[in-house]
Amino acid sequence: MQQNLKQYLWLWLLWLAGFYALWLYLVIGLGYWPEAKAHWPIAVAMAIGSYAAGSTPMGGGTVGFPVLVLLFELPATLGRDFSFAVQAIGMTSASIFILARRQPIAGAMLKGAMLGSLIGTPLGIWFIAPYIPGLWIKLVFAVVWASFGLLHLYRLSEIAGHTGMTEFNEKWDFKVGCWIGLLSGAAVASVTGVGIDMVLYTALVLLCRTDLKIAIPTSVIIMAFTSVLGVIVKSLTTGMQAGVFENWLAAAPVVALGAPLGVFIVALVGRKPTLLVVALLCVLQFVWTMHSERASLGLSGMLLSTVAVAICLLGFEHLRRWGAKLVGYRSAKAAVERHVENNTAAVSTQTGG
Repeated sequence: MQQNLKQYLWLWLLWLAGFYALWLYLVIGLGYWPEAKAHWPIAVAMAIGSYAAGSTPMGGGTVGFPVLVLLFELPATLGRDFSFAVQAIGMTSASIFILARRQPIAGAMLKGAMLGSLIGTPLGIWFIAPYIPGLWIKLVFAVVWASFGLLHLYRLSEIAGHTGMTEFNEKWDFKVGCWIGLLSGAAVASVTGVGIDMVLYTALVLLCRTDLKIAIPTSVIIMAFTSVLGVIVKSLTTGMQAGVFENWLAAAPVVALGAPLGVFIVALVGRKPTLLVVALLCVLQFVWTMHSERASLGLSGMLLSTVAVAICLLGFEHLRRWGAKLVGYRSAKAAVERHVENNTAAVSTQTGG
């Protein structure tokens, strides 16, 4: 294993060298250092965000979005585009590191999700995101992340206790991944800049009872793919929001190392403490959003947002129960197959076959 790590780690180091060479060219060769320096607060915030991106199923935009939108009071569309841009570096760096270390991933479901995202994310960017008001973008982010955080606060021990992965068959896994990539790419990632990783991760841990050591690296890779895709599509068609480039200049050199560092450190300290902290942050950002937007939402809007969180939690529980039935069905089927094989072998022995 150690030999394999040394054998492939040079690919990640080559990626880092190429990225930092490009960044230095931008800030020194083209004179963008003043812009990068002026946006240092986002670099500090993303030092934490990038660690979360590499060690949890929540992209770096999980921190970047609320910092820009709630703390700095910048437009939600800027937070979304920044999430795409910064994750295209940080989570790509983490993904290359994961692949170089030969960490296990849910290959069939990941391939399906990438195909679905390849279709769903551009469609969402072109036909859904432009028609979502800024306040709704904030609410989608707040609701989805709050429900995800609450899920982990009361199901963390169960989720962290999974070992291996329940593989039904590759075609089924691929098909489920396709639908996840298509729907979450169009309805979540294209609107908030993050989220497809969390949806895929949720399906893996609740539906397939997947080990966190498999589910989290898989979620990191799908978010990296979707982020790069989002940047390319937006750059070539709708364009990125003003201010994204300057914030990206400040944050990118931090996340390029921070996200892989999260992958490495979490292997030493365990995932439960990190997931618990991030889950709490997810719930707190919902409270923060409700407080900061109370004038726009009113009491009815805040109640509806809370109901939306509850509906998401019910959806998670339905997925969990469905997963339990599927796992039980698969176990029963495997037991029957073993029984048939044993009987066949016994008959063959008795007849001299």
